[in-house]
Amino acid sequence: MSLNKNLIALDEFINQALYNKRKGFYMKKNPFGSKGDFITSPNISILFSEMLSVWTIAFWQNLKCPRKINLIELGSGNGQMIYDMINSFKNFPEFYDSCNFFILEKSPYLKKIQKKKLKKFNVKWIRSINDLKNEHNIFIANEFFDALPFKQFFKIGNKWMERFVLVDKNKNKKFTKIVSNINKVEKKLGFKISKNQKIIEYSPLAIKYLKDISKKIDHKKGCLLIIDYGYLDNLMKDTMISIRKHKYANILNTFGNSDITYKLNFKVLKKITKSLKLKCQAITSQRNFLISLGIQKRAEILSKNLPFLKKADIYYRLKRLIDKDQMGNLFKVMLITNKKINFKIGFEID
Repeated sequence: MSLNKNLIALDEFINQALYNKRKGFYMKKNPFGSKGDFITSPNISILFSEMLSVWTIAFWQNLKCPRKINLIELGSGNGQMIYDMINSFKNFPEFYDSCNFFILEKSPYLKKIQKKKLKKFNVKWIRSINDLKNEHNIFIANEFFDALPFKQFFKIGNKWMERFVLVDKNKNKKFTKIVSNINKVEKKLGFKISKNQKIIEYSPLAIKYLKDISKKIDHKKGCLLIIDYGYLDNLMKDTMISIRKHKYANILNTFGNSDITYKLNFKVLKKITKSLKLKCQAITSQRNFLISLGIQKRAEILSKNLPFLKKADIYYRLKRLIDKDQMGNLFKVMLITNKKINFKIGFEID
């Protein structure tokens, strides 16, 4: 669907704004870092990726150290996270020799950046989850699901209305709402919407990814680790925002030039997980997850004997990751496995 159509469903509008081959936000630029539009945890501090490496090896050990395992990063951005993780894995040769590394990346522009950064490593790029074999698969999704197109529905009186974008003949855009069939929405989500719910916000594409991943972690033991900004309320909210150059932007007026994102409702994700007959091992904050894995001790080791300014920089970056008023509580970590696995490392702190 193109923007020449008068009426466009919100998720299709977002898909075009972010992933249109010529004009899409992620298809024509590198938005990551201080010079870009936003910054992610792996670009704040190497400590983040090191803790994920520790966690990944612990999960592998829980599987009794299989001789072949796949690590798949969903949406690698500028490639910094998997770059740092592979460097960490080199300190654990038994795991490193057992692991195959994959990246699922939609943007050819970002894939080019990733390939340049990761050229010294044996990393393979896949187009689809279905390209993977039914082996032990560890999927890591850091700020992946928030970048997928999403739908919004609003309960007005006794009717559910879906949000659309209306484009006039002069290509001016405005939001509008159209009556929707709630039964179709419930079928897609896999659960009934409560009577108290006034807003529904979800990504059909996220559900597709979860379904595809479920087949890859159910056949043989594996997992999906989700790290993303979100909340745990029973009621869904309208959390849609647009970001450009680290500031809020107008969603309709910055088509293709700003990120459009939303906060994940992790209780909804948990319900979807259950409908797919998978197991949500636990959900915690990024703060608790990283502290549980020993990030503070690692910062202490790294900063030992460093000059004051370099030591201060390490702790400044650490604070951004774990402070309750910064990324610490806003970001959540969720572990999804098949029902046979029990694994709580990283989730011990309540």
